[in-house]
Amino acid sequence: MFRTPSFKNIRWNTTKDSHSPEQLGKDQQVKNQVVKEEVDKQKIEDLVKKSNRYIISISSVFPFTIFPDTINVEEGRVTLIFRQFMSSQSHSVDIKDISNVFIESSLFFAAIQIVSSTFTQNDVKIRFLNKQKAYRIRRIIEGLRIFANNNIDTSNYDIRELVAKTEEFHTNHSNEKTS
Repeated sequence: MFRTPSFKNIRWNTTKDSHSPEQLGKDQQVKNQVVKEEVDKQKIEDLVKKSNRYIISISSVFPFTIFPDTINVEEGRVTLIFRQFMSSQSHSVDIKDISNVFIESSLFFAAIQIVSSTFTQNDVKIRFLNKQKAYRIRRIIEGLRIFANNNIDTSNYDIRELVAKTEEFHTNHSNEKTS
């Protein structure tokens, strides 16, 4: 015998299906937004960690300059502070924007000249620096420039390790030139 199916117990879904293309699109949009927010938070944390890491500082020698000028090197930028009577002027240059670092040295002192692609005058110079410290700061800036140009994330190194890597790179690079 043939029986016809009974439709009394079947519930018909009159609302939109939870697996409809519209709902799947909304779910995907929410997921994408959450992922983007997490990625942005991580980027901000990395930038803050990187930007606040002070590496080294050098100031001009007192008897020759009454108000010593200073170079502060951080992981992502170099800040040059020019002091005058009752005022000071500060220039910050991102490491990636530094095109060159020159040293002029005399018998006792050195001057550092930083050439930037963002300054109107294109370069800044600080004179009467300790020679050894000036050469060291130049090596560190050059190493950070190379890391930045190669998109190397230096925030995973502690400061001592980072300085050692920049100086190691400089030493290896110098050895290659002499070979």
